[in-house]
Amino acid sequence: MTNNDLDNSREWAEQAYALLKKRQEEKKQELQDKEEKKQELQDKEEKKQELQDKEEKKQGLVDSTRTENLLSSNKTVEEPELGEFDDNFTWSAMVLAAQGKKINQISVDEIDWLTKLRRGLEETRKGFVTELLDKLGDDPLTPESLDDLETLLIRADVGIDSTDKVISSLRKKLNEEVVGGEAGIKFLKKELKLIIDKPIKNSGTDILVPQKGKLNVWLLVGVNGVGKTTTLGKLAYLSSRSNYKTLIAAADTFRAAAVEQLKVWGERSNVDVISNQSKNADPAAVVFDAINSAKKRNVDLLLVDTAGRLQTKNNLMDELAKIKKIIDKKVPDAIIESLLVLDASQGQNGLKQAKSFAKSANLSGAIITKLDGTSRGGVSLAVSEEVNLPIRFIGAGEGIKDLRPFNSYEFVEALLADK
Repeated sequence: MTNNDLDNSREWAEQAYALLKKRQEEKKQELQDKEEKKQELQDKEEKKQELQDKEEKKQGLVDSTRTENLLSSNKTVEEPELGEFDDNFTWSAMVLAAQGKKINQISVDEIDWLTKLRRGLEETRKGFVTELLDKLGDDPLTPESLDDLETLLIRADVGIDSTDKVISSLRKKLNEEVVGGEAGIKFLKKELKLIIDKPIKNSGTDILVPQKGKLNVWLLVGVNGVGKTTTLGKLAYLSSRSNYKTLIAAADTFRAAAVEQLKVWGERSNVDVISNQSKNADPAAVVFDAINSAKKRNVDLLLVDTAGRLQTKNNLMDELAKIKKIIDKKVPDAIIESLLVLDASQGQNGLKQAKSFAKSANLSGAIITKLDGTSRGGVSLAVSEEVNLPIRFIGAGEGIKDLRPFNSYEFVEALLADK
């Protein structure tokens, strides 16, 4: 990127920031006006009631059990605030601009998410990109620098297959022309994006959303400890906020805490949870009840939490097959997605889990969690290349809003963002 481009980018970001700041101030004023009107109305009501009480008292008609008018406020999830105009904001704004967003279309919510994604991949970037940029500098790529890059990619848990693919493409390009450091990074971004996008394009669905007019059933599978139940809670919030009628089935009946966890997430997301309080209840029976309830309520999306571990791997897969059989029988036209939840910090162990589940559980996608705080974010590329699984959602934080639909462009830009 030339100095002129950088100047233009910063100017663009400054305009976007100014517009967001103005919007936020207008919203703040609007809320303040509403609050003042609300208070004014309340004061009028109290005065009116006071006069009425005096009148009734004269007539001896005071009702000592009179209930007061209380204004209830719905529990809301805290909205993100516009932070400082800094490098994080500029970078996030430019990522959105590169995807075709206009200055007046950028939201604080989007900026907030991209900032979290960039921060979430910081550990991976430290162990990979910082060193890579130091090695490359502005000098042309050499066979030696490709060897260094190969080592860095493997260290970031990008996987052998993905690394081979990237290095082979770069070697081929290097044989054809001189490639400078900046052009090398640009080419690397393109190659990484191709790897991630391939399974997504092959699936025929760019972004996974529930289809209206049918019952969509998303089974969340994965071993214990990867954040499966928490991820389902965040998905419920995302779905409900996107105006899909949502229901949760607590079918991980072998872990008592999972049911309680889901109930808390359900309350926070304003989504009902179907569960069975009996000890070691049949998961398929919970799904059966949930489907009946979903049909009665015309639900768009039924999210099913499944067991992460049974006595043996075969038992676990048999339980998943049993659940699917119930769904096929009760709602043969339902759209079923089996989404594997993976903990990014597990690196190659996560990749092994993906390969194991892919063979037995008929997976249709992956959700990568706990990207923040790990140096192994590259495992997302390994899952795409070696398991051919489209990544559907990623999590980069512990908050209810810190799970988003996966976007390969944003991911690669965050992974290869400058220091």
